[in-house]
Amino acid sequence: MVSKRLSRLEGHRRKFMAVIDDTPECSRAVHYAGRRAKNSNGGLVLIYVIPEGDFQQWLGVEEIMRAEARDEAEAVVAKAAHVVRETIGIDPEIVIREGSATEQINAVIEEDRDIAILVLAASSAKEGPGPLVSSVAGRGATFPIPVTVLPDTLSDEELDALA
Repeated sequence: MVSKRLSRLEGHRRKFMAVIDDTPECSRAVHYAGRRAKNSNGGLVLIYVIPEGDFQQWLGVEEIMRAEARDEAEAVVAKAAHVVRETIGIDPEIVIREGSATEQINAVIEEDRDIAILVLAASSAKEGPGPLVSSVAGRGATFPIPVTVLPDTLSDEELDALA
């Protein structure tokens, strides 16, 4: 069952969510989502999901690996948030989770019912449009909110005009 979105109720604002990962198209999704948030007086949520890793080592090694993965996630998201602040002028919310990307994105959407739109960017690489876009297109993942998928053929100026 999908929880009712609260973003249109008084005292709430619509939030756009962009996924931070190591794909080149990630920055385009963040840029567009940030512009949409600013232009609609909404909010921006940046989520980074640390993949389910092979953390099943000896306890001390597992803790070090988890800490290193968390440190890397925090650094990557901090950089993206800094770019948003500098270029768009809004302060995004940052969420870092560990596990399956689809499950964690859905969990955050359910927890924050102001999140109304998930923004992804497709890649034109020969490997395919990207892991999240592929899972959405292949019905491997479903989300309880609309998903905007940006084609990588749009220029930054075209993205700004659409936002």
